[in-house]
Amino acid sequence: MPTVLALVRGASVLATDHYEAALDFTAHNASTNLDLEPDTILLDWREPDIESIGTFDLVFAADVLYERKNAAALAELVPKLLAPGGEAIFADPRRDEAPVFLEALERLGFEDATDEVTVEQGSRWVKVILHRLRR
Repeated sequence: MPTVLALVRGASVLATDHYEAALDFTAHNASTNLDLEPDTILLDWREPDIESIGTFDLVFAADVLYERKNAAALAELVPKLLAPGGEAIFADPRRDEAPVFLEALERLGFEDATDEVTVEQGSRWVKVILHRLRR
């Protein structure tokens, strides 16, 4: 969903994930709903090939902090992906592993500005925290 929203807003997007099926779904969703196909690349969160993809002014993700191993890997990955002065935005529906990620980034000198939003999920409302992370 973040990729589709960014494309709708006219951004140049490179969608990454460490699961190929997630990238297939992202490409299908964008193609079906927008008649656009985003650039995608499989990215190993634990051993990223940063030289092949470069760095970015903005890194954003939604609901990726659901496993402790992902939280730790992403905390190491985010600083490598961000260009100087860049920002990372993570949407978190209050996953138990989010504090692991945030504490690791804080140790690396990142500040976390948070906003809480409530979004409709089917017939229920879910509180989501948006973490805006900068050094």
